[in-house]
Amino acid sequence: MGKIARIVSGKPSADDIPLDSSLRPRCFDDFIGQTGIKDNINIAIAAAKGRGESLDHILLYGPAGLGKTTLAYIIAAEMGVNIRITSGPAIERSGDLAAILTNLRSQDVLFIDEIHRLGRAVEEVLYPAMEDFALDIVIGKGATARSLRLKLPSLTLIGATTRFALLSPPLRNRFGAVHRLDFYDHKAIELILKRSATILKIKAEARGLAEIAGRARGTPRVANRLLKRVRDYAQVIANGVITKEVAIEALAKLEVDNVGLDEMDHKLLHTIIDKFNGGPVGLDTIAAAISEESDTIMDVYEPYLLQLGFVERTPRGRLATPLAYEHLGLPYNKKPPQPSLW
Repeated sequence: MGKIARIVSGKPSADDIPLDSSLRPRCFDDFIGQTGIKDNINIAIAAAKGRGESLDHILLYGPAGLGKTTLAYIIAAEMGVNIRITSGPAIERSGDLAAILTNLRSQDVLFIDEIHRLGRAVEEVLYPAMEDFALDIVIGKGATARSLRLKLPSLTLIGATTRFALLSPPLRNRFGAVHRLDFYDHKAIELILKRSATILKIKAEARGLAEIAGRARGTPRVANRLLKRVRDYAQVIANGVITKEVAIEALAKLEVDNVGLDEMDHKLLHTIIDKFNGGPVGLDTIAAAISEESDTIMDVYEPYLLQLGFVERTPRGRLATPLAYEHLGLPYNKKPPQPSLW
């Protein structure tokens, strides 16, 4: 198994699945939420299998932790093919991608996470592979250089990204299906937590799981992470059962408030409000003030704050809304900017 990509059978046995990844659903019946996307992909899979063809290329985008990688695994399993997994930053040269493509078998799935971070030269190699199942290679240099086209087996490219706007139009337009994953509702997160608790053999009451679900930011990855930490608290401090009271105490220790905001979310909001009078303030300025990367703020923290209506993006920068002041228990006395007298 190389560092650039690894190949996984479409239908792994239970013994091959480590504990953490066993929480990842392996079929559409176990995948909770995203009903519209599941239905559309199921239809596409049935049609492709009926024709004996490879599935059309699929692009999945949305905030981190919503199940893009999980869907790629499930698609490969439903198609009964292998999946080769890599990421945009891991493919540094076009030769790396060429090596991966030439080792695929017919109808295999190639999953590229963070596909928007592919280099331009690497991206150019993908175009003929996606359209014609071919690989163009230049042999020689200068006047003696010549182009050679190698035939590739039919393949399905599944791309995942948290930054849809950063994909170049030529690459984006070559995907036959584009699906946006959205945050999960409270009921779906509760069902996911119930399934995870069963797999991990955690004793939990329904009200305890509901308390965790309400603070999971609508994200399965966050929900499972909080479940494990509350499990630890219940095991050491309580009687091993996650009740509502135990969940509240454990989440308070983790500094996760009643809507799922953690220490960094509070730090970000307080920075906008206390240091910059509620904004507007530029993203790079906020990043410097809280010693965090701009991309991390944009990809990890902002989506949920925007969904809650606590932060607003304006042409002049980020702005804290009255809802943010209310949640933090701060008086909203922000005055509109006064026009200049000059």
